[in-house]
Amino acid sequence: MTSDTTAVRRKANTDHPIKLGPLEDILGYYLRRAQSTNFQLFDKNLRERNISPGQFGLLCKIANNPGISQTALARADGIERSTLGEIIDRLEARKLVERRRHPTDRRVYALHLTGKGEKFLSQVIPEVIASEGELTRNLTQKEFETLLVLIKKLVGVDK
Repeated sequence: MTSDTTAVRRKANTDHPIKLGPLEDILGYYLRRAQSTNFQLFDKNLRERNISPGQFGLLCKIANNPGISQTALARADGIERSTLGEIIDRLEARKLVERRRHPTDRRVYALHLTGKGEKFLSQVIPEVIASEGELTRNLTQKEFETLLVLIKKLVGVDK
């Protein structure tokens, strides 16, 4: 097969929409697609900040729960403590987060944002909100609010 034949075949395969079959009605498929789009936009808009969506989420939770333990944070995010520890190590190396011994339980580390971390987070929040605006640009404000309520309900944080 020549490269001209390959080019024609590739073009022919993209001339019509791909049929999704049972995926058409599977919520998880669309949630994964939305997450993928969100990550792509986040990377495009915040690449120079060198932060991932997961790291941003952790910084927000630490900022709003000063002194939270790694165990509580891992549980809240549904990730393994060892995985969280590696992420916290990276944030600590960047001087955005610091671990302090818990005042009453020396076995536990309490997590806090540093001054640099607080400044960084305050600078990044508007950029993340703008990125999310790109993600939700096809929704009305009412649709966005409804979607947010439903997703919170779906994952059990609608309390």
